[in-house]
Amino acid sequence: MKNKIAQRLLIGLSFVICYLSISAALTSCSDEPDESNFYTFKGQMMSEYLKGHEEFSQFTALVERVGMMKLLATYGAYTCFPPTNEAIGAYLSKRGLSSINDLTLEDCDTLVRTHLVDNMYSTADMDDGVLSTANMNRRYIEVSHGMDDAGNAVVFLNGTSHIIYALQDDSVENGIMQPITEVLESSNRMITDVMKQNPNISLFSEAFEMTGLRDSLYQYKDATWDPKEWLRIKYISHVNKETATVPDEKRTGFTVFVPTDSVLRQRYGITTVEGLYQKACQIYDPIYPNDVNTDYHDFAHIKDQRNPLYRLLAYHVLTRDVKGWNYLTPYKDVGILTTVMNPVDWYETMLPHTMMKFERLTVRKWAGGSTVGQRYINRRYDDDFQVYGTMIRPTVETEYKQDALNGRYFYVDDLLAFDETTRDIVLNDRIRMDFSTIFPELMTNDIRLNERNGGMKQQDPEYDETGKYGRNYYFPHGYLKDVTINEGCTLVYRRPHDWYDSYEGDEMNLFGDFDFTFRLPPVPYEGDWQIRIGFAAEPTRGVAQIYYDDKPQGIPLDMTKQLNDASILGADWKADYNSMSLIDLATDQKVLKNKGYYRGAAGGYHYSSQGGTNQAIFATQPHTIRLVVCTTHINPNEDHFLRIRCVSTKQGNDNEFMLDYLELVPKSVYGVTDEGQMESML
Repeated sequence: MKNKIAQRLLIGLSFVICYLSISAALTSCSDEPDESNFYTFKGQMMSEYLKGHEEFSQFTALVERVGMMKLLATYGAYTCFPPTNEAIGAYLSKRGLSSINDLTLEDCDTLVRTHLVDNMYSTADMDDGVLSTANMNRRYIEVSHGMDDAGNAVVFLNGTSHIIYALQDDSVENGIMQPITEVLESSNRMITDVMKQNPNISLFSEAFEMTGLRDSLYQYKDATWDPKEWLRIKYISHVNKETATVPDEKRTGFTVFVPTDSVLRQRYGITTVEGLYQKACQIYDPIYPNDVNTDYHDFAHIKDQRNPLYRLLAYHVLTRDVKGWNYLTPYKDVGILTTVMNPVDWYETMLPHTMMKFERLTVRKWAGGSTVGQRYINRRYDDDFQVYGTMIRPTVETEYKQDALNGRYFYVDDLLAFDETTRDIVLNDRIRMDFSTIFPELMTNDIRLNERNGGMKQQDPEYDETGKYGRNYYFPHGYLKDVTINEGCTLVYRRPHDWYDSYEGDEMNLFGDFDFTFRLPPVPYEGDWQIRIGFAAEPTRGVAQIYYDDKPQGIPLDMTKQLNDASILGADWKADYNSMSLIDLATDQKVLKNKGYYRGAAGGYHYSSQGGTNQAIFATQPHTIRLVVCTTHINPNEDHFLRIRCVSTKQGNDNEFMLDYLELVPKSVYGVTDEGQMESML
């Protein structure tokens, strides 16, 4: 054990107490539930269901062979997708095998774990995209909806297998049985190898290989990462007493967006890699004019990262594994007023210093000719601009795999481009990022927005260690790229709750004598930008000095002060901004802006109480705040950093700093000066 690190991380607890808890903490890293928590019900368990249904006898035999029947005979909250005997027969035939006895023990273990999920899902819980919890093989099951041969509306899994209508949602004491028509399979290949198996995207696959970008997408897992070296920690945030662990793995992942060969042919007449290169020159020569007359610009040098074709492909790749179509924008739209604001997330791409905007269309007023409910890349449709963006397809053809060990790909209906329209119009807007989206590791390693058993509406028991409703995580120095965490700091990710004062339900917090630095996401063009941090003021929080590129910005921020504090608005604070005139609203915003603050986002909300239905809009609450860190001129081709250093006189856990969301705001948005005009409060 790293005793020195343990002493630093266990906030408010003695090392003796921590030492006695080590064995319990370590069990959380196991694939199997802690047997000390098992409780056997008198009703039918999954094990009894399987043994009592002859049509699943082959799958039952596999479960028994790998020794997992005991698990299915004990307390839990599982979903089992047992394939029928006919389905297993078809699977064996496809592999040229005559019996399940021809399968290796490793094959059997993979098959069983692929069909078990450590969470309960009825068919009503299965939205298009992927299940929110991975199966026990740590892969995500793709979900779609369609009709079976009898005309029944059924749930399809991984494209071709569907839940049997007459047997769906069969509850047992430790979960739900969802019998299926085909064996579920996942690829064990890397992302570009999976893409290569699909002839419908042969042109993009060939281009990835010719540029050498394919080789950059072979990263998968850091084998040296050992979670057993790190202890579970306990902490208090406001009144909430919680625990956190380090991540189980340290994986690297990618998400690729690919136009099919037919899209490239029909839209642009492109049928060869050289034709794709010519299109790349049209897009990127105006963006990078200094590279046009260089040696690395021509087709013979497409392996150079400054080559237009390399850039075109790199902009189609995210440096994170987004688990499914439904995870490309905020999961279940939690905490976002979808009647007034489309849910949006922003992610960096493999093209240096660039981002993409991902948007789910929910506001019908701004639909134009687009489809409500669909997800788009680089879309901006409002009173001033009508850029429709590129639509993302949830699935590919059923005969091809979409996911790989280190990522997945999606079809898009056009080429993606960091071109002049994207740079100067789409991204020339307020860029608001939930802090959990800034660090790719949180999405790749299944941390962001993780929940179980309706966890967004559930409060954990005091200092819970079971993770029944989802887990909180902390990140030692070195786990997150481009992040520096000092010896006295603990960086925690708190799982989502729909009644917490948190944008998208979740938040990140610094505890202790913190000194934390992270690289800012890139802005699209050079100019004056305002950098803001969204947070909720609470009595347990402390005071910190914020630096931009190592230069202190303003006076230290006291996170205990609300907007109605005498030093900010005091008695001039008005909660009901809907009753204010436009002139009064503009004046209110100007006064706050002059003091370095904005109201919280009017497009964000939480429920006013656990299990409640009343929405508390951030802009109506004095404690949900946006701080202006600085207004500065930013060169987009350079890395820039924010540093947050504790200067509080408080000790230990009382030094808490909340990182909820970040805003990068161009002058075209924040620089409103006309009388009676104001920046959108959304």
